[in-house]
Amino acid sequence: MSAVWRASRSAVRRRRVQTFVIGLVVLMSTATIVVALALLEASSAPFDRAFAAQRGAHVVAVFDPAAVTASQLAGPKTGVAAAAGPFGQAVLELTGTGGPRPEGPKTVVGRADPGGPVDRLDLWDGRWATAPGEVVLAEPPQDGVPPYVGSSVTLGGRPFTVVGRAYSLGHTADAWVAPEQLAELGPTSLQMLYRFDGDVSTTAAVEKRLAAATAGLPPGALVAAQPYLVVKEEFGEMLKTVVPFLATFGVLGLVVAIVIVGNVVSGAVVSGYRHIGILKAIGFTPRQVVAVYVAMVSVPAVVGSVLGTVGGAVAARPLLADGFEDLGLGADSGVPLWVWLVGLLGVPAFVALVAFMPAVRAHRLSAAEAISAGSAPRTGRGTRVQGRLAVVRLPRHVTLGLGLPFARPGRTAFTVTAVLLGVTTVTFATGLAATLTRVSIVEDRASGQVAVWPSDGLHRVGSPGQPPTEEPVKTTRTDAEVEDLLRGLPDAARVTASLQLPFAAVGQTQPLSVIFLRGDYSAMSYQDMLSDGRWIERPGEAVVPSTLIRERGLAVGDRITLEAGGRRTVVTVVGELMSVPLAEPGVLVDWQVLTALAPDRVVEPHEMRYQVQLVPGGDAAAYVRAARAADPGIDAYGTAQVNAFTVTVIGFSTVLSLLLSTVAALGVFNTVVLNVRERRRDLGTLKSMGMTPRQVVTMVLASVTVVGVAGGVLGIPLGILAHRYVVPLAADGAGVSLPRVVLEVWQAPTLVLVGAAGLVIALLGALLPARGAARLTIAEVLHNE
Repeated sequence: MSAVWRASRSAVRRRRVQTFVIGLVVLMSTATIVVALALLEASSAPFDRAFAAQRGAHVVAVFDPAAVTASQLAGPKTGVAAAAGPFGQAVLELTGTGGPRPEGPKTVVGRADPGGPVDRLDLWDGRWATAPGEVVLAEPPQDGVPPYVGSSVTLGGRPFTVVGRAYSLGHTADAWVAPEQLAELGPTSLQMLYRFDGDVSTTAAVEKRLAAATAGLPPGALVAAQPYLVVKEEFGEMLKTVVPFLATFGVLGLVVAIVIVGNVVSGAVVSGYRHIGILKAIGFTPRQVVAVYVAMVSVPAVVGSVLGTVGGAVAARPLLADGFEDLGLGADSGVPLWVWLVGLLGVPAFVALVAFMPAVRAHRLSAAEAISAGSAPRTGRGTRVQGRLAVVRLPRHVTLGLGLPFARPGRTAFTVTAVLLGVTTVTFATGLAATLTRVSIVEDRASGQVAVWPSDGLHRVGSPGQPPTEEPVKTTRTDAEVEDLLRGLPDAARVTASLQLPFAAVGQTQPLSVIFLRGDYSAMSYQDMLSDGRWIERPGEAVVPSTLIRERGLAVGDRITLEAGGRRTVVTVVGELMSVPLAEPGVLVDWQVLTALAPDRVVEPHEMRYQVQLVPGGDAAAYVRAARAADPGIDAYGTAQVNAFTVTVIGFSTVLSLLLSTVAALGVFNTVVLNVRERRRDLGTLKSMGMTPRQVVTMVLASVTVVGVAGGVLGIPLGILAHRYVVPLAADGAGVSLPRVVLEVWQAPTLVLVGAAGLVIALLGALLPARGAARLTIAEVLHNE
């Protein structure tokens, strides 16, 4: 073994460029594999991991305080691994949120802190409520939407200041106050949070364990219970939006890394046939020859895998955090242990296996055959192609370069595959970014540049990024006067007023949310958001968002009968809308429908929402200032906000595209290095015949042009296919139907630029070894020979 190790160490030192290339490629590939596996792992069961990290409650149990005491609930229970509570609980009316957040009855819990053995809350904004008049609202991370920390709301008829926003993955409450505060409000029930030992994989199993835990309590003590599986199913629908993107990039990264490592390592062994022959000539056995080459590639591979695993784990963490934090799943997603083991142990083992196979084939050659195979000029397919290219009217050094890839078809196929996958990733990421950008543009056009909420005089108003006013101010204007004011301000082009109310729908068991529109809504670009049908043209027609279409089993052409106070009005669904800007999902109808259903209803200004579209070049900030100055009871703000989901998806797709393109370029780099090394004699001959260094560079770059063009041409349709499949799949998971305009993002200029990505990847990968080949002198070639 000492002879094997000395020979391996000598080969590592002598082949410094090859050693560096193997180490660098393994480093980048390992980082890519770690990121890819982390994304795939994160997309497989994100709720379960976040639920375990936050010590989520397997069941939220509500008890009657008249039937059971707090001390009875606090004692040890059968099968309970951990418990929190009892907490006082009450259902109170929440109003005055100052924004599109739904108001109404909310579950309020008295809790001293957000931690504890069960249901560790994610306090993502502000602080915890500790004093009277303070409340923490349960909201997932979504910046720029009221109520803001510091604003006021009404809870149970009393004013409260929002001091924080927290999130419970198990949806244990809608708001939290200090225990003393809830005692003053008057709790109507007691809440217990349980985590159980053993099987909790089904609702029946959870209910069985809850029955065992509450067996000794008085009859009727348990009022209600919510198993965590209800929330898990809800999150499963939400995660269908993110998972397809993560899985796609994860699979692409995994395949690219494996292809590149296989190409680099096998190429390194094949290029060493001459060295293998020399080792055999001086007495090395076939097994020793195999061991030398496995050890030679394993040394840089181990170093590269260690650095790559660490780098990949560091790179994956922010991607995972950005991908799941906005869903309320927390930012603590890290790389699991098994992924570390794959990077630290699996990659070096894979490298050794890839090196072993060509080394075993080479050890069957005799010493003379190996030396001849490693030093004789290549003939055959490549020479024939170059002969045919000689008649093409191109400089001879260019035709020589174009024929080089055909001399090593196996190596070229690996390299084309790497470039192809890189171009596929770039194409998919480009299409994804274009689609998400168009979705944002369409939503912005429909929502206008400014949104307006009049105040009811009971709550302070404010805007994103600005502190709320010190005292609540009520507008003195009527609904019609507010609309007239908004139309009369500078730069106002169109104003749409909307009122969202629940109404009974004949044949529907639950009330149906209806949005009544008035004003210029037909000219507010809502039509661009239609995924099916057409826009409203007359009062008896309705447009329904896709989420509500699926939830209520509706379709274009259906008729909905709305009922209120003994009056009925029938509307026909004529279109399906992607979403409703600045509002909760609801059936969109003309204002005359409200007049027919409730002609005597008095509309208060604070119930209304206004969307203002400005003239081209209008200043939204100036309009907001003018609206507030004209009426302090109006809360106005610009709607041009960056969608967090869009930024997240575009961000990690860009990072992964750059990473995979870099790995693909390294594959090209390795191929060119091996080709130049094998053709030193040919290069020396060509230089002796008068080929200049610039012509050598051109020849080498021409050799990868074929690879780049082939990868680009083949990668574009694969990327488009992935975009056409994955994006609608993600939208379908969110219950949204996308308009055709946001999917048709491929124009000729875009395709040309994306196709050029393959050529750019190939040329960048070949540039350095091409310059090295140009500096190679005839004396060096003779010395090496």
